[in-house]
Amino acid sequence: MIKKNKKAILFGFLSTVTASLLMVSSAKADNFYDMKLNNENSKLEAYLKFTKIVSLIEDQYVDELNTSDIIDKALKGLLSNLDAHSSFMDAKESKELQVQTNGEFGGLGISVGMKDGALTVIAPIEGTPADKAGMKAKDIILKIDDQATIGMTIDKAVSLMRGKPGTPIKLTVIRKGEMKPLIFNIIRDIIEIQSVYAKTIGDDILYLRITSFDQKVVSSMKKAIKAYPKTKGIIIDLRNNPGGLLNQAIGVVDMFVDHGIIVSQKGKVRSENIIYNARKKGSDTKTPLVVLVNDGSASASEIVSGSLQDHRRAIIVGNKTFGKGSVQVVMPVGNGESLRLTIARYYLPSGRTIQAVGVTPDIEVSYGEIKRAEEGITIKERDLQKHLEIELQKVDGIKRDKKEKKNKKIITEEQIYKDLQLKSAVDILRALIINNKK
Repeated sequence: MIKKNKKAILFGFLSTVTASLLMVSSAKADNFYDMKLNNENSKLEAYLKFTKIVSLIEDQYVDELNTSDIIDKALKGLLSNLDAHSSFMDAKESKELQVQTNGEFGGLGISVGMKDGALTVIAPIEGTPADKAGMKAKDIILKIDDQATIGMTIDKAVSLMRGKPGTPIKLTVIRKGEMKPLIFNIIRDIIEIQSVYAKTIGDDILYLRITSFDQKVVSSMKKAIKAYPKTKGIIIDLRNNPGGLLNQAIGVVDMFVDHGIIVSQKGKVRSENIIYNARKKGSDTKTPLVVLVNDGSASASEIVSGSLQDHRRAIIVGNKTFGKGSVQVVMPVGNGESLRLTIARYYLPSGRTIQAVGVTPDIEVSYGEIKRAEEGITIKERDLQKHLEIELQKVDGIKRDKKEKKNKKIITEEQIYKDLQLKSAVDILRALIINNKK
């Protein structure tokens, strides 16, 4: 009797639970349907609101505007409010972008980006007109000739700065620490960039300066490393490097890492979720590495430094990087117009993002010069010998072109002491080389 009652109670309990679950499932289905309906209604209301506002502007705005003009302006505003790198380009702007990508044009040699709503210099490229004029990373461009840059898109700014080689341009710049805006009068020129410079420090350190990631970076680095077989440590200088080609950044990391993720990109569309892995073939995992970065290091530079840091393959020295880690594609939308849209973000092997965050060095060192104490009034033997050689060459009329050319491949102790970040990198690398011997 008791058993029967227990069974009856248990059956009653199960029936109640089942009924409750059915009611919950039914409620969830209703909620899902209601949410979907609400979303559709919200979308329809948003479209109607947009149409109503376009109609009001067309009817009552003080200047004559047709619907096409209003839509174009709305699209420009929409894209620029998504992020600093997305934009809507009309037929003229799309054509200019093609010329910039494929053709020969005059420019200044600076990479720019939007930071906190201001047109900011990421970095001047070494040896270009902007670099020679004295422009620096983090300079804020206030005016291009007589046009204010407030509210201006990057595409518009780049278009204004490019022009015929030999033509002048005036940039009004705000620089931290300066009391008033600086004026730079620069002459545009054809931008020819040597992307990799190889020099030696002593007999055992190879210094590789990468100014930008063009299509020859990996091959140039391999050539330089092969040319210096006595190298026991490498310094890769990515300071003021605004980035470039992703495949070259991946290739540089792949030279020194033999397994694992180099970088990944993730977006809303599944096809944009890509993982780039290191390959074992030809990788040098033994030679000690130090990488120099600063606030002018962006995009591909951040992928290289951040990836090598995550793999614990290199010591990163300098200042925190710029923070540009997003992927853009240009999509034609008809009538010669196009859309440049951010479709994904880059992620380092550890899973951290670069975008708006940057890469923090392992050892933070500010740029500066090291002051050395005077060693008395006596002239060192090596200094006296060098002085006498120079004087002898003046008397004998010996040409020094070959010697000077050779010296350009060597970083002297004097040059190292004028660059605190480089001096720190050399000291750290020397310690790594000693440890590597052990």
